[in-house]
Amino acid sequence: MTFVAMFAGRGLVSLFQSLSMVNRLMASVLLAAVPVEIASAQSSTPPTASPSAPPSQSGQAAPAAANDGWPDLSNFLDKKLGFLPIATIITEPAVGVGVAGGLAFINGQLSSRPDITYVGGMGTENGTKGAFVGDMRQWFDGRLETRLAVFAASVNLDFYGVGQDPALADAPLRYGLEPTGGVVEGRYRVAGPVWVGLGYSYMQAVVAFDAPAGTPGLPDFRHESAIGSLGPSLTLDTRDNLFTPTRGTYVEGSMGIFRKSLGADDDYERVQVTAIQYIPLPGKVFAGTRIQATTSSDDTPFYLRPFVLQRGVQAMRYLGERMAQIEGEVRWQFWNRFSVLGFGGTGTAWSDLPRVTPKTTVSAAGGGIRYELARKYGIHVGVDAAWGPDGSTVYLQWGSAWLRP
Repeated sequence: MTFVAMFAGRGLVSLFQSLSMVNRLMASVLLAAVPVEIASAQSSTPPTASPSAPPSQSGQAAPAAANDGWPDLSNFLDKKLGFLPIATIITEPAVGVGVAGGLAFINGQLSSRPDITYVGGMGTENGTKGAFVGDMRQWFDGRLETRLAVFAASVNLDFYGVGQDPALADAPLRYGLEPTGGVVEGRYRVAGPVWVGLGYSYMQAVVAFDAPAGTPGLPDFRHESAIGSLGPSLTLDTRDNLFTPTRGTYVEGSMGIFRKSLGADDDYERVQVTAIQYIPLPGKVFAGTRIQATTSSDDTPFYLRPFVLQRGVQAMRYLGERMAQIEGEVRWQFWNRFSVLGFGGTGTAWSDLPRVTPKTTVSAAGGGIRYELARKYGIHVGVDAAWGPDGSTVYLQWGSAWLRP
């Protein structure tokens, strides 16, 4: 999935919940060249290892043969780039089908975490639109990483309640969310695979609800709120590959501390823990598991409440004061560069609010196909189809569905 798809689709919706999606945005730019340059790439990298060579200890997959006659972008990713046009399709059910695009200005090689500046915009069939600027830079030989994102958007969504509200299950309230703000973050490598980070987020958000149908005389609702927070984080990352990992562990704990003194309307907190494990199995089979839990305190705005977010589940559909989810995936590279995969997961949102079901659990599953487009760097691309509680969805995937920087 490209940088812009992550932001404008599932990532854009998630931004309203966590205000830290810049972590995924800037990593996703590293895949931006794939959909634009595939036609012009040539496969001439000399063989240096077998396709099943073990991963290196540097955080990237070990080089492998790419001159097997199949299209490959490894040589292109080795080049020092100037800028790239980017375009992609949005398929998130919460906002509908749409397109997104822009320009990425790159200083360095895509194969080695370059400095990147991105300018882009997006729009979908339900009237959702947005524009954003992002920047990621490396300092002190890669020990320090800084990230910046500025955005403005108008997103049209359906509100089903915080918790399972029977009155809204079949007749959700239509609302618009218009956020304008930015995120700045720094991460420092303190020891080996361990990073500590601190970020600041600020956003002005206008929330506008349409009056329910069949209620004459009831006016539309419109409210403006301010959000300001500090976000400390601690990350352990031993994955062998940034794009499509085959082994290793990723664990991150983060907290959003929202205070009036930081620009927020109220005082509240959000805490999230994410754990991802990748395990190689015999026969070119690779298994992965993602576990995530999030909790929010009183006075948290509804659009920052935790929600179940995985393939096959509509973003911001199942909200709660607390959320926990697990998703597993098994990928089999059955022939040459081609893989098939199956995945499934379940998530639960809890709420102690009155007049709602205290716990809502949803499950989803699906399958997909992948092509190893840059063998030297282990980048796989493809399509996933997922079935969940609200129907089926197709996702265009560039790298892992659980992409993290």
